[in-house]
Amino acid sequence: MTPELQSLILKLMSGNRIMTVATNRPDGWPQATIVGYVNDGLMLYSFIGRIGQKFANIARDNRVSITIGGDAPNPAQITGLSLAARARVLEDRREFARIGELFLKRYPEYASWPAPDPALAPMMKFTPEIISVLDYSKGFGHSDLVAITVKDIAAIGSGRSDWRAAG
Repeated sequence: MTPELQSLILKLMSGNRIMTVATNRPDGWPQATIVGYVNDGLMLYSFIGRIGQKFANIARDNRVSITIGGDAPNPAQITGLSLAARARVLEDRREFARIGELFLKRYPEYASWPAPDPALAPMMKFTPEIISVLDYSKGFGHSDLVAITVKDIAAIGSGRSDWRAAG
């Protein structure tokens, strides 16, 4: 992955608060849902309802597609991400607590709300495998396809150093 693509990917992940998650329903139809999220490096996290269709779909098939982006007043300014990822329930308590703090930083309006109960709304961790980076400043419909490796995730790391500096 080039430094330019890495920078744009992290900028888009950090600069948005909403993503679309598409799962595979049992009848073969895709189901797309908008959710709030945070990222820690390339890793994405979101709470979802345990009794909902999205959770059942992920429990059956953990492959998901994700989009992140926003509107642009000029077509040449359109940027966004389309990801193929694997989803799983985040079980590690230390990681859960650390990512929970990232949620409160990104969504301070929820500070007075009770913490989500993992029995009802577990935190999901999305690990990207492929990222398509849309950048119309390079031409209409331009995208770069990046296969994400464990080495990429380790090299980019996470926001841990920023998180610790902020805490």
